[in-house]
Amino acid sequence: MGSAPSPASRVVEYVPDTVTRSVKLLVAGAFGVGKTTFVGAISEIRPLRTEETITEASVGVDDMYGLPDKTTTTVAMDFGRISINPSLVLYLFGTPGQQRFRPLWEELSRGALGALVLVDTRRLDKADEVLSTLESGRVPYAVAVNEFDGGPRYELTEVREALDLAPETPLISLDARERAGCLEALITLCEYLFQRLEAQS
Repeated sequence: MGSAPSPASRVVEYVPDTVTRSVKLLVAGAFGVGKTTFVGAISEIRPLRTEETITEASVGVDDMYGLPDKTTTTVAMDFGRISINPSLVLYLFGTPGQQRFRPLWEELSRGALGALVLVDTRRLDKADEVLSTLESGRVPYAVAVNEFDGGPRYELTEVREALDLAPETPLISLDARERAGCLEALITLCEYLFQRLEAQS
């Protein structure tokens, strides 16, 4: 897999005339799972980021366990765009990971067709809160295991069982730094969401 192009090399800033459908998707997950990295890797435009440096004010508030190298955090959202084909564009909204930003999660979920939830095997239990929030808001989702360097590797069946996912919930693995895997995850999510819509109609 190749690495993502640098933001400066992305010159497509407009939506082509061929686009007939746009979809709003969330990129959700707990604190530090790689949401900002994911949006940055896949967006065809320079992503909008609202990152701030983590300060002493986070001590005792944000759970930094297992994240020794994390120095910034998203305080509002990440925003990116990706064209799936000439007629379909996805607008990606990365959510902040901490519970204290839950009102923002709820606002960002308005109008979203679904969500891709990133999880980290080093802190798998942190996904429960995010999954519960999406379920209570009736936002359908797929789950992607972001495979961090040095992190434990588990079979996807084990992850599915640990997260108590429904059998129909898509579950894949990826490296959030690699565009190809991120794109595959979004396509998997979109196929799942469109199948749900067809079944409902």
